[in-house]
Order: sequence, then C-alpha cells, then structure tokens
Amino acid sequence: MSTPLLRVEGLRVAYGHVEAVQGIDFEVNAGEIRTLVGANGAGKSTTLLALSGLVRPTAGSIVFDGEELRRLPTHQIVERGLVQVAEGRAILTTLTVRENLELGAYRRRDRAGVADDLERVLALFPRLAERIDGMAGNLSGGEQQMLAIARALLAKPRILLLDEPSMGLAPIVVQEIFATLRRINAEGLTIFLVEQNVRQALKVASHGYVLETGRIVLSKPSAELLGDPQVVAAYLGG
Repeated sequence: MSTPLLRVEGLRVAYGHVEAVQGIDFEVNAGEIRTLVGANGAGKSTTLLALSGLVRPTAGSIVFDGEELRRLPTHQIVERGLVQVAEGRAILTTLTVRENLELGAYRRRDRAGVADDLERVLALFPRLAERIDGMAGNLSGGEQQMLAIARALLAKPRILLLDEPSMGLAPIVVQEIFATLRRINAEGLTIFLVEQNVRQALKVASHGYVLETGRIVLSKPSAELLGDPQVVAAYLGG
C-alpha cells in the first residue's frame, strides 16, 4: 500500500480552554478527493487552519509527503504545496480579477509557467476571462468563489484545501463549482474538501470523514456514508 500524501494523527487544537479539535486522525492519498463533513461548529474549519499553519495544534502530527509541518510557518507550508481556499473566499475586492490571480503566484519565479497556468484557469472559468480587468468586488458570489479557486491553482498546489466552497451559492452555481473540482481532480490534483453540504461533498469525494464536536465519528468510503443511517438521519434529511 502506498504512503498517504497527507497523514494527520492525534490532531488537537484549542482556543483557550475550549478544545475545538480533539485528537483526530485522517489521511489523503495522492490523486484523491477526500472530504471532512459535519455541522457548523464541529471543528472543520479549525482543522484546515491547523493544516495551513494559521492556528497551532496543541498536540498531534501533520505529515505531508514525509515531512512534519506542525512547526512550519504558513508561507513555507504553501511553498510545499498545501494551498487553502478560505471560507468566505477572501477576495481582494478593490483589485482587479487579474491582480487577484497574480497574487496567487506571487512566490513563483517560473514566469512562463505562471502564464500557462493563468491561461489554464481562465479556460476552466470562462466568466473570469470575460471580467479579467474588472474589479473583483463587482463579481457575483459564485464568480468570487471561482476566482478564489483559480487564485489558489496559480500557487501550484499539490493538495488543494477547500473550506465550504458551496456556502451562500445558488444550487446551479454549486453544481458548476463541483463539476470543476471533479475536472481538476481528474487532471491529477489532490483535493481535501470541508463542507456542510454533506450530500454534495460525498458525491464528489471517494472517502469521507464525519466530524462531530471535534471528533471523527465515522470514516468510510463516500458511497457507504451516503447510505449510512446515522448520516442520513443527521445530515441528509432522513
């Protein structure tokens, strides 16, 4: 069996006296989409923040491609290929679409590669190409989510970390976003997805983890979770 690209063991994260993540284990293999699902407040976003070095775990291990990341600063984690699309998109609304995209590649020195990747993401998201020199603040919510994903792709991730990409979007836009995630995964990009939209997340992922109040309570292939009575009752309207 191959070694997972990302392995997390015993991860604990606390805010003061409140332990938001309570010793969780999970892994992501190269080329997969895996998802961490659960209700609001379960600790999903905190888990992603810990992976990116934006909050410091109190215990546990985060090993990416054989290297422990726990004590690395965020910019070095990004350089190694863990790139996060934040909840809420974090678009710089007073900059143009082009300028936002260029910021995704600010640490890269391969200018020809950046130009090729810019062309690629604009092909993935044609609406961004149409608005490339317009202000990012004038984009719709769905277009801003597309911009956030495209900006992250310009950082050349090895694992794309996505935090609630469907939040606040119309169902037809959610379908479009997830279709694009399937496409970039089919091209070889590994994705770790955090989502409250459990049904949509499990449809796109090969394996799911269910997080409840800081603990992983289920870990199964996504098809099994979609039929699990506990998941159906709690998240799928059963």
